Amino acid sequence: MMRFTWLTFGFLACATILVVGDPASSAEKPPTPVRVQAVQSHVTGSGQRFSANINPYTQVDLAFKVGGYITEVLQVKGADGRMRDVQGGDSVKKETILAQVRQVDYLEGVNQAKAQLVSAQAAWQQAKANLAKNQAALTKAQLDFERATNLLATQSMTKSDYDGYNENLGASQAGVNEAKAQIEAQAGRVAAAKAQLKQAEINLGDSSLKAPWDGVILQRNIDVGAFVAAGTVGFSMADVRSVKVVFGVPDVMLRQLQLGSPLAITSEAFPGTEFPGHVTAISPTGDPQTRIFNIEITVANPQNQLRPGMVASLQVPGGQLTEPSPVAPLSAIVRPPDNPAGYAVFVVEGQPGKEVARLRHVKVGTVYGDMIAVPEGVRVGDRVITTGTTLLVDGDQVRVIP
Repeated sequence: MMRFTWLTFGFLACATILVVGDPASSAEKPPTPVRVQAVQSHVTGSGQRFSANINPYTQVDLAFKVGGYITEVLQVKGADGRMRDVQGGDSVKKETILAQVRQVDYLEGVNQAKAQLVSAQAAWQQAKANLAKNQAALTKAQLDFERATNLLATQSMTKSDYDGYNENLGASQAGVNEAKAQIEAQAGRVAAAKAQLKQAEINLGDSSLKAPWDGVILQRNIDVGAFVAAGTVGFSMADVRSVKVVFGVPDVMLRQLQLGSPLAITSEAFPGTEFPGHVTAISPTGDPQTRIFNIEITVANPQNQLRPGMVASLQVPGGQLTEPSPVAPLSAIVRPPDNPAGYAVFVVEGQPGKEVARLRHVKVGTVYGDMIAVPEGVRVGDRVITTGTTLLVDGDQVRVIP
């Protein structure tokens, strides 16, 4: 029984739409060059195989927080044994200084901030000393005023002398209040100077661009002598201690996959080696055109064997035909002119030198990678045209390109 899924429509939406003209004109056309592929028999019980892309676990752009002229770029030993600037493909350790802008300006900023802090702290200490003097004067004025009050009560002091002690007490209190205000002001200056020094030290530290973790440099965008502004990206870096392997599956395969499911990948770069991993993400929605759902596998990569951009392959259990069925390349499927909602293929018939393209209506089923089940309309071994279908009508002469 044919298994026909929405995935089929998605893939076939991308397939070439056949535009057929007048068959009578085919006799006047020279043979059309085409490429062909034989219809195959699809049967396996071990699972569906997919290709996948290897991506870094994390990738970031490292930007400068402060501007200036580049004075240093990390030096590493090249293949010829000589030192060179770090470049794409080089591995670096966490906290390694990758590049540095001129530090003189930022060192001067730190020194100025330190001098301002010392000045503010000295003024603050002086204000505290003034407060102590004024508080001592206030204490003396209070004692004098109490004594004057007692003398006035016994009429041993004149009213005018008493008023003088009272004024002195008020002046002493005002002096204390003013000294306290000066202390608060100077304390504010000290706090501001400390903040300015801290920012200057941060700017000095930010003049060095460091690796945030162990990883691989993907790209270097700067050279010694170049001027960079704050925000300029100096390097692109990837964390490849683990990698993300991303591939797409049709909706009928989702039931075979769950978060945490173990899946191993292989790479042609390391024949015979399996890299174990597990499913860490399943796309909640499929592509509206292809009905494909993205699956992400996380694979440990302690030896840095797997590199971003490599192609991996893996096998997902289940989702296969239970009986052999003809399958044809997706690129061979076209829309017939007499039934725009249906599907067809061009089959090459005849002898070499007198080969023609015959349009055959077909029924289609499940998609398997870049192949699709064709349970009706063709047989295993039929040569279907995969390239050049847009130039053909039924009965056209063709020339098969090897």
